[in-house]
Amino acid sequence: MTDRPHLQPLLDDAVIVLDAPTQVWSDRAGRIGTAPIHGVFHGDVRHIAGIDIAVRGTALESIGCSSPTPQHVRFTDLLRGLDDVGADPKVRLDRDRTVAAGRFAETLRFSSHLEDAVEVGVEVRVRPDFAPMQLVKAGEDGDQDWTWDGERCRAGDAWFALSARGAVVSTDGSELVVAWSATVPARGAVELSWAADLDDPTLVVTTPGRAAGTRHVGTGADPRAARWLDRATADLNALRLALPDHPDDAFYAAGAPWFFTLFGRDSIWAARLALASDPAIAGSTLRVLARLQGTTVDPETAEAPGKIAHELRSAELSLPGEGVLLPPLYYGTVDATPLWVCLLADAHDAGMPEPDLRELLPALRAALDWMVVHGDASGSGFIDYADDTGHGLANQGWKDSGDSIQWRDGRLAEGPIALSEVQGYAYEAAVRGAALLDELGEPGGDALRSWAEDLRTRFRAAYWVTTPEGRYPAIALDAHGAAVDTLTSNIGHLIGTGLLDADEERACADLLLGETMSSGYGIRTMSTDAAGYWPLSYHGGSVWTHDTAVAVHGMLRAGLADEARHVAAQLLDLAEGFDYRVPELHSGEPRVPGGRPVPYPAACRPQAWSAAAAVVCAEALR
Repeated sequence: MTDRPHLQPLLDDAVIVLDAPTQVWSDRAGRIGTAPIHGVFHGDVRHIAGIDIAVRGTALESIGCSSPTPQHVRFTDLLRGLDDVGADPKVRLDRDRTVAAGRFAETLRFSSHLEDAVEVGVEVRVRPDFAPMQLVKAGEDGDQDWTWDGERCRAGDAWFALSARGAVVSTDGSELVVAWSATVPARGAVELSWAADLDDPTLVVTTPGRAAGTRHVGTGADPRAARWLDRATADLNALRLALPDHPDDAFYAAGAPWFFTLFGRDSIWAARLALASDPAIAGSTLRVLARLQGTTVDPETAEAPGKIAHELRSAELSLPGEGVLLPPLYYGTVDATPLWVCLLADAHDAGMPEPDLRELLPALRAALDWMVVHGDASGSGFIDYADDTGHGLANQGWKDSGDSIQWRDGRLAEGPIALSEVQGYAYEAAVRGAALLDELGEPGGDALRSWAEDLRTRFRAAYWVTTPEGRYPAIALDAHGAAVDTLTSNIGHLIGTGLLDADEERACADLLLGETMSSGYGIRTMSTDAAGYWPLSYHGGSVWTHDTAVAVHGMLRAGLADEARHVAAQLLDLAEGFDYRVPELHSGEPRVPGGRPVPYPAACRPQAWSAAAAVVCAEALR
């Protein structure tokens, strides 16, 4: 009999509190250690894998869990073993769990309505772990050897310090034990508190040195839109990070739990979608990525001159079982570079000062040169990608799973791959980049416009396919230049880029609103008519909130306001179904009357670009 394979932890039933780069996961009773995702994480290390709270003489019976902010959750328990014989419960425990960057704290408030004082013996057992995040994600055991010196628990460079006023702290095998004896007065209360301060000097990200400054965004008549926007804005603020050498330049970390770091594509799209609410983060995100922009050709890291980075980590990232090993700074993304240019143009339109724009001129020129000179790696005539190392990402668009680029009959496409939406990004970047050069009095605009028009002509000849579902742009061209004919959500990313004419944009919007693509809670990643469709496939039938929001964003820019409003209304219903914290993705099965959206159980949440979808949907619903 073979051992059961390690599985990625499920997330949908877990409770998270966060303030990047720190996050804590538990069950709804507040227990930490009853599921593989649980723990106290700081950066890419899980410092604590388990926390058990025991009160002598009674069980803890959970009756409530509420989270007023991303950084705070309250758990409420009854302590009926300490109670009298009456029917009403009179002794309770409220646990306030808070997280700040680098700090985890709990306050335990014992309240009694009894006539006499109650003695309580409390024990908190803490199980250090120090497992690398990549092992937690792979479902593997990651316990590291650790030491305790009476104040700090340490494994390698990472450590945490425990503080607990009035408690005795000791060790018991693989656990630290925090113990109190206290008296709850008659009809009174007593509070006990403890905290862990966490540090890891190898972290490549830090807390921003400047507070977020957001603008009010109108949400229309539906009060749910305001609730979604409030929750999303709070989550986005909790996901703000910076790099240590420029702490005032914030960006949005991609999401919890796996991606508390800089992701080129994710951070750019989150900033674009949230532009109306937080225009300042567009400029800071642009500057952060410009400082890491590629300068040389390096196949091992996928770097090329002018290329925008994909991912920044403090060490190599290994994904067990997937054959993926990524360097700490990895450039394996085909779309982040043109998207960087598009975000720069958006930021300029939103009022970026001319000196800030001029400061980014060298990065703008380098990004445009990458598109024209280096983007066509295979000589296909279009911007494409291929992993030359054998251990990088096989797919380097936003749908980066290994099976995401499929033919309609279910066959996997052979690379190099030239994604359709990337050509749209590149067209928009060239046209808008040329306009920026013109405005700054710089040469090169005419050549870029000519390149863009040639791309537009060749795209129309190469990408359009006709299937029983209609006529639409293929998801990609494969290694042989053949148009991979599956109907996917990628066509939504083309709307509003200028690559398509008005009739073509409306035709794409109609298909996205049709039965095979619209789930009722957003746009499916793949049509139900495709052989590879499965509602719980990561990129082959699920619905991604940001992916649908990108289509809304494009529809608004293309003048398809009614279509944008229709899709945004579906996402609002989705947000309500997930208590206004929309996950990374959810199941693509069709909506049923009286039902609720079905989770994709391993979906990240909160995630920056999913949260940012609330802003662009609010614009569509006004």
